[in-house]
Amino acid sequence: QLQFVESGGGLVQPGGSLRLSCAASGSTLDYYVIGWFRQAPGKEREGISCISSSGGSTNYAEAVKGRFTISRDNAKKTVHLQMNSLKPEDTAVYYCAADRGATILDRLKYDYWGQGTQVTVST
Repeated sequence: QLQFVESGGGLVQPGGSLRLSCAASGSTLDYYVIGWFRQAPGKEREGISCISSSGGSTNYAEAVKGRFTISRDNAKKTVHLQMNSLKPEDTAVYYCAADRGATILDRLKYDYWGQGTQVTVST
């Protein structure tokens, strides 16, 4: 059973950066698309970035294009999300998740989820 632990969240000022990590256990990551999602209070969970099993293809939501970068290291069973130029509207709980299908940001397709890490962007 694939399991994830997210880390790296915290409080950061607008314009700052954070690097989130998603550490997997229980199975190899080699066959999974990994996605990052976020959920703000009172809002639906939304997909923000995903990366193909090989790392050769990525996908980003418009809200984070040019600011966030997803990467993965299958040997270390980790996936990272580098977040730059953070804005208050990026405040949310961030989750990583795995899917064995296409590299798309449809949260309903993802089968395995972590518990999330809180990101707060505020002065």
